[in-house]
Amino acid sequence: MNDHDVVIAGGGPTGLMLAAELALANVDVVIVESRPSQDLDGRKAGGLHARTTELLDQRGVAERFVAAGQRYPFVGFAGTALDISDLPTRHNYMLALWQVEFERIMATWLDELEVPIVRSREVTEFAQHSEGIDVKLSDGSSFAAEYLVGCDGGRSAVRKRAGIEFPGWDATSSFVMAEVEMTDRPPIGMRPEGGGIGPVKPSEPDGPYGLVLLEPHVEYADEPTAGYVSELLEATFGTDFGMHTPTRISRFTDMCRQAASYRSGRVLVAGDAAHVHGPQAGQGLNTGVQDAVNLGWKLAQVIKHNSPDNLLDTYHAERHPVGARVLQNTMAQVALTRIDDRSRALREMTLQLLALDAPRMFVAGMISGLDIRYDLDVIDGDSHPLLGRRMPDLDLEAGDGPTRVFALLCAARPVLLNLDAAGGFDPAPWSDRVTQVDATYTGEWELPLVGAVSAPSAVLIRPDGYVVWVGSLDDPALHTTIEKWFGVAH
Repeated sequence: MNDHDVVIAGGGPTGLMLAAELALANVDVVIVESRPSQDLDGRKAGGLHARTTELLDQRGVAERFVAAGQRYPFVGFAGTALDISDLPTRHNYMLALWQVEFERIMATWLDELEVPIVRSREVTEFAQHSEGIDVKLSDGSSFAAEYLVGCDGGRSAVRKRAGIEFPGWDATSSFVMAEVEMTDRPPIGMRPEGGGIGPVKPSEPDGPYGLVLLEPHVEYADEPTAGYVSELLEATFGTDFGMHTPTRISRFTDMCRQAASYRSGRVLVAGDAAHVHGPQAGQGLNTGVQDAVNLGWKLAQVIKHNSPDNLLDTYHAERHPVGARVLQNTMAQVALTRIDDRSRALREMTLQLLALDAPRMFVAGMISGLDIRYDLDVIDGDSHPLLGRRMPDLDLEAGDGPTRVFALLCAARPVLLNLDAAGGFDPAPWSDRVTQVDATYTGEWELPLVGAVSAPSAVLIRPDGYVVWVGSLDDPALHTTIEKWFGVAH
């Protein structure tokens, strides 16, 4: 008898989100976290992109985060702001919210879901076998589980011990990040070489200030100090603006690496354990949270023996290309912020292109996560533009009154949404897994970067909000698609 179905190593954003997804699916999960509390040494990531906020909306908790943050109608790319207010989503903004606040709200939600967090311990060893995986912790205690998920950061001990390679590119630039008070008011905004200065809280323009400064070298033996930050300000601006009372000082680079595989048997990796890159456009936390939502329902399906073990292979197949694209665009942004003449020329031309609607929408859709289309193995028929893409949050009229698509996904279950009065399909054999909803919708279907699409008669939506089938209920492919993703009928 296993102690838990799933052990998650790491209680950061990815681990917290994955635990919530599993708890909603009634999977017994435990988080093993090295920190004694949810407190962070630094604020770290600073915002939620549109798709991440949509995922939280799909679980009915988005307002908790929106209320704690500040909305901005743009995303950043290579130091320039791209308007996203015209993207077809209820959340056409970047939500400024520090990671420390994100984790605090997530931890409160997990308390409500009664997810245990084992603190001040780390996963140190594990051994896989045919029935599960034995996980040993740093205090000598152990768990028996069916699966172990490494959400333990870029230096992931789980990934290393699983023998998963982590290829990529070494750092080419290094930055210091700090929060300080300043006697003199500094210039607010981005620097041409990357980084810049801004108030920690936009509502408090007189400080404290957050600063990110490019360093002259890539590798350093010592950790940055307050004196070093003052020297770097002097070198960059000619003054340190009377800097004093630093509260957080850290360093980051533009190193990019990605796990060669997101799975090794009963061990999976997600978030920074699966991909690390520079912080350009604030994509790290968001990519990790989206990893978790993709993986959670699949793990639940397998653990409940509704789906075969190979369903987990689709996690790597779908999320690895997304992570690779994030690495690519962060490297591109670093290249665009270099200060040599040729790079400046490239930057100027790129910014001219981004002033046009089509390039702006392309890049904004990529940064916000709204352009993702998973490459599904379509069973039969033509590929409708909805297939593999996130389902729009339509306002519906159902039998018990008005609702919307995201509200139907709050239970983290698949939804068969029928928008045609015609029958032809009996959902009863899958009633324990798939919720059928009969509803009507009047209006245009619009997808980011695609535009208007033809309204289907019915759609099958995965728990993560992505469409895996489009057609009418008498389509023979519907039966086959349900079995593929959600298992055969009992």
